[in-house]
Amino acid sequence: MDTIRALILGVVEGLTEFLPISSTGHLIIVGDLLGVRADEAPWSLLLWVSQLAAILAVIVLFGGDLRRRIFQPTAGGWKRHLLTKLAVAMLPTVVLALLFKKLLDPLETPVPTAIALIAGALVMEWIDRRYRRDAPMDLDDITLRQAFWIGAIQALSMVPGVSRAGATIMGGMVLGLTPRVAAQFSFYLAIPTMLGAAGKTLADHSLEMTSQQAALLLVGCATAFTTALLVVAGFLEFVKRYRFTAFAVYRVVLGVAVLIWAWRG
Repeated sequence: MDTIRALILGVVEGLTEFLPISSTGHLIIVGDLLGVRADEAPWSLLLWVSQLAAILAVIVLFGGDLRRRIFQPTAGGWKRHLLTKLAVAMLPTVVLALLFKKLLDPLETPVPTAIALIAGALVMEWIDRRYRRDAPMDLDDITLRQAFWIGAIQALSMVPGVSRAGATIMGGMVLGLTPRVAAQFSFYLAIPTMLGAAGKTLADHSLEMTSQQAALLLVGCATAFTTALLVVAGFLEFVKRYRFTAFAVYRVVLGVAVLIWAWRG
């Protein structure tokens, strides 16, 4: 049963990490259905480390673009370099996470997550209709000011159900980015964000792991990586052509279903 649970949680992580529907929220809801306690090993590790596996899928898919942007000179100097923008975006994320993460941990239960899913859906639909732009744009066009505020908005995803991808993409659109550029920057910003979070969690608990728990981590991570590979490229094409309404509707339906399920005990 533990192997099946790890497999399911890995698939859920890979499917939801880069979509604006909250991977953490889904892992909380699905974990609760599976009888998994997020504060117990190996699940406390798997919920974080599977995110690292999903991030590796981005590195594999966009490796060529990342190498070009990192190692080739950028017109306009260091202010337009991708690493500078990611560093600026990480500053508010790290500070706000250190200040508020522990305070928000009690919200990691299905009911608050469902409420956040529904509220986030309404905000997403409003932003998509009000701020969507289709003018030609590239990552090089993102300013340091935009990068900083996207990083600050990313911190909202500490609330389970908000969605890191949803917050950064919608925040980017409000700040003037096109949906595709906002999504791509969200993917790249996920690399240092999740590498830091997952790496710290793994370092803190690696000595406690048994060989059986390590095997479960590998199962979850392998499925998260494989599933994310299938999701990321398709999502970028989707946001160029379609609005986010389908994701907003899904969030509302899931949130209402969870609230009804919780109300009925």
